[in-house]
Amino acid sequence: MPGNQEEKLVNKRVTYTLYKDGRFYIIENVPARVNEETGEQYFSPQTVENLQKIILKKKKPVREVKTPVYQFT
Repeated sequence: MPGNQEEKLVNKRVTYTLYKDGRFYIIENVPARVNEETGEQYFSPQTVENLQKIILKKKKPVREVKTPVYQFT
């Protein structure tokens, strides 16, 4: 039916990134529902709570990555 587009969501593990207080945070293997068409990610309330705990508690990371930063001119 036109206008009745069904979203195709699939369970995946994704990499969540956040820039906060001048630092990047990268959290791997986060469970999410992902729209196959748009790539939009949806997280459960429990997952969001766990992401916040990881970032706010500043747990020791499993590894660190060096990231180049460029200016758009």
